[in-house]
Amino acid sequence: MTTAATDAEVAGRRHSWRGRGTEYDVLPLVIQWPGREPRLFDLPPDAVPEVRISHPDHPWFERLGLRWHAFPTISDQVLELDGLRYPLAPFSAWYTCTEIGARNLSDTNRYDKLPEVARGMGLDTSRDRTLWRDRALLELTSAVLHSYDQAGVSIIDHHFATKQFVRHEEREHKSGRGCPADWSAIVPATSGSTTPIWQRRYEPTRALPNFWPQPAPWPTSSTEG
Repeated sequence: MTTAATDAEVAGRRHSWRGRGTEYDVLPLVIQWPGREPRLFDLPPDAVPEVRISHPDHPWFERLGLRWHAFPTISDQVLELDGLRYPLAPFSAWYTCTEIGARNLSDTNRYDKLPEVARGMGLDTSRDRTLWRDRALLELTSAVLHSYDQAGVSIIDHHFATKQFVRHEEREHKSGRGCPADWSAIVPATSGSTTPIWQRRYEPTRALPNFWPQPAPWPTSSTEG
């Protein structure tokens, strides 16, 4: 379960990795030396703590069997630093609740759980005009925040995150520095207009040091020697 999930899954299938066959399988580490085929390494179960998703007001939520790993880890980007490029520079942090509730578990091209949540809530899903997606999205995000708090796992809400960014921006300006940002990346996936960054705009800037996307390394015709 990383941002490289799709690429890692493709690489895993290519090398006969099947996992346990559940929708919450933890993907293996994929490591490739220059000029060699990638190798896969399964993580031990205790290396990836997970949080089971429940809701403070809806007991039936637990029956959906939703869960997510405790911390995000990005491992497929290149770190550009002082004229050098480091293709293997993984980093980790903590989640914002909307990343899980309003994206990972909700996006139609990811886990697409909103219809299940809406059915549990008894919502009319026959037409978009009932706003069933919006209501289910909010309750799912609320459930994620509640569940991480109950499990004692660090997580922040999008209101705290955006206010924190504005404070950082103001401190930078007082020090005579600019504060570049990708507006589409820092506006939360839900209730964006209720946050203080909604009406702010930022100039696209290529700041260094920074992490950048890079092509998946495993599409290669070479073989191990």
